Amino acid sequence: MTSTLSRGYHIAAFSWYAFVVKSLAAKNEEKLPPGIFVYGGPWKYLTFLNLLLQMSFFGLAALNDLQPAKKSESTLNRCKDLLFSVFAFPVGMFVVLLFWTIFAYDRELVYPATIDTFFPPWINHAMHTFVLPILLGEVLVQPHIYPQTKHALAALGGVGLAYLSWIIWVYLSVGIWVYPLLGHFSTAGLMGFFFFNMSVVTVLYVIGDKLNSHVWSKDMNKMKTKAK
Repeated sequence: MTSTLSRGYHIAAFSWYAFVVKSLAAKNEEKLPPGIFVYGGPWKYLTFLNLLLQMSFFGLAALNDLQPAKKSESTLNRCKDLLFSVFAFPVGMFVVLLFWTIFAYDRELVYPATIDTFFPPWINHAMHTFVLPILLGEVLVQPHIYPQTKHALAALGGVGLAYLSWIIWVYLSVGIWVYPLLGHFSTAGLMGFFFFNMSVVTVLYVIGDKLNSHVWSKDMNKMKTKAK
């Protein structure tokens, strides 16, 4: 029953994200708000990159579900667990929490009102709201083996630094910050904001690990015993 549920869940989630990404890609054919896709297109937005990350994870999970149950220790399964635990869960949760926190304070800093004429409300929620319950649902339908914390945080830090370098490059190239909020920081402030965000992502990684262990404690013990 659990296997059937997880298979259906993964297919449904992958299909949903594929539909959202396709809907966003179709927007390239329309008249764009000034500056929204200048240099780098949607690839400079963490929100869009996160959608691709979520779609990739659920696609990989759906593909992994096709394997016989005895192949739980396969490379594909390990990659699936690594992608979820280290990237999909903490980054997805981070996007939702940070977006709505800033939006509640001043939406113009992260999602200007002019964008509402371009992206309908359902797309906004698809990008910034539904990610959270879908990830929590994944925690409930299938256990995941987490890597050593130091390795996971090193990987997260590397990816975070790469993204920071990318948005700085975009700014140096065209003089426009990916998010208006970043223009309010000094160099020191920008670095402080980056480290603060990485601290939040680290906490979210730990929360994901704890949730996974709490929900699947019995199953995890069996999986660890088999791995020895």
